Amino acid sequence: MTTTPAPPTAEQAGQMTHRQVLEALTGLLLAMFVAMLSSTVVSNALPVIVADLEGSQTGYTWVVVATLLTMTATTPIWGKFADLFDQKTLVQVALVIFSVGSLLAGLAPSMEVLIGARAVQGLGVGGLTALVQVVIAGMVSPRERGRYAGYIGSVFALSTVSGPLIGGVLVDTLGWRWCFFVGLPVALAAFVVLQKTLKLPRQPRREVHVDYLGATVIMAGVSLLLIWVSLAGSQFAWTSETSAALVVAGLVLVAAAVFIEIRVAREPIIPMRLFRDRTTALATAASVMVGVAMFGSTVYLSQYFQLARGMSPTRAGLMSIAMVGGLLVSSIISGRIISETGRWKRFLVAGMVSVIAGLALLSTIDETTSLVWVGLFMAVLGVGIGATMQNLVLAVQNNTAMADMGAASSLVAFFRSIGGSAGVSALGAILAHQVADRVSSGLDKLGISGGESTGSSVPDMDSLPAPVRQIFESAFGEASAHLFLVAVPFAVVALVCVVLIKEVPLRETVLRADEMTPELEVEEESGR
Repeated sequence: MTTTPAPPTAEQAGQMTHRQVLEALTGLLLAMFVAMLSSTVVSNALPVIVADLEGSQTGYTWVVVATLLTMTATTPIWGKFADLFDQKTLVQVALVIFSVGSLLAGLAPSMEVLIGARAVQGLGVGGLTALVQVVIAGMVSPRERGRYAGYIGSVFALSTVSGPLIGGVLVDTLGWRWCFFVGLPVALAAFVVLQKTLKLPRQPRREVHVDYLGATVIMAGVSLLLIWVSLAGSQFAWTSETSAALVVAGLVLVAAAVFIEIRVAREPIIPMRLFRDRTTALATAASVMVGVAMFGSTVYLSQYFQLARGMSPTRAGLMSIAMVGGLLVSSIISGRIISETGRWKRFLVAGMVSVIAGLALLSTIDETTSLVWVGLFMAVLGVGIGATMQNLVLAVQNNTAMADMGAASSLVAFFRSIGGSAGVSALGAILAHQVADRVSSGLDKLGISGGESTGSSVPDMDSLPAPVRQIFESAFGEASAHLFLVAVPFAVVALVCVVLIKEVPLRETVLRADEMTPELEVEEESGR
């Protein structure tokens, strides 16, 4: 009598058990936390840093832009590398690069060295941003991934709220250099935890061809366009010759990159075939609009609280708890329900409706609006963000073959970052113009000359006479509301894209059905 052999265990099949996933996820979330913290922890310290290093307003801008450039431009490259090389090694390399950049930034003797160190930091942050989502996709199936969405939302919330608070405390006690040193122990802990716990299933060996030409041209084109959207309106005019040169050169390089990716590269950094998939194309378009609407408007909330409401940087940071709380709750609840049902589109649609509602409500605020109502409006926006951001990535990953998982996952983050960068710059220019007009008009009514030049700068609010301070507070309050109104149409376009996405129930295996042999099907079943 023959007996049917028992199916292999998860360990025998090369799959990770739930306990192993949680252990490895700890290291991944530490890596994600340190990447997000690197941006938020220095926000309150920048004025002190620039003053101490005797920097200029241009240097102030480049400290921010340098990280943004290298992070955004390298995100698709890191994602493609995840399809070609060992993902665990790549995450650890990104952690090392980030740590080197942080150490150099903390020891920087000048603005030039600090800007260069921030660029190195951005390389690491780009890797961590792209790779964490890809590694999670290799550990668990799309159906199970919702169970862990709450943890990712929690890290996002913790880094957003704690970053400005930690930065403020460090500047006041140990000095601004510790804003860069503080992430080093966390990065080291993430490296060690991942080394001990992350055991991804082995992928079949294949010949690797790195698209160096495509990577270089993509980085150059995207960098030029990001420099334009980041500096136009402050360092040079939007309609200046410098703007025209950057835009033309950037578009030519992007067009060249598309040609290289389609016609030349054997292993393109951004496989254009991915856009043939309706879900990927629409989710990518939605990500651009989400980036413009959400990041482009919410980044100025701190300025609203400090300049229109007279709050300290620490109190302004605490006000973000309302939005982050909504994000945390919605990401946990939507993730759990998605894992149970396998259905995700309803949460994307409802999330975008909530984003539109939150932006529309925030467009009604001014310097006198009750903070209770402002917090409630922010919570509505946070609920929408929590139900949208992770699920856009999930929808793309569900339709993508494992061989393209890195490239496809990083596409969403890449285009969201581009949209956010463009939104921050464009809406910032709108804010500056609106404030200047309102301040100039208000000062003219008080009989104060030079109102036009005064309105173009941000003075020390505490040093202003009460009537003048009231003019500035009113100007920033009304201008901030206008930003949210401008952001609404972009969110509506994102909603249209989401509605047009065809829902495919989440698969319960890491690999797609067309990637699996009968032997792999048995292994996937035993791993669940």
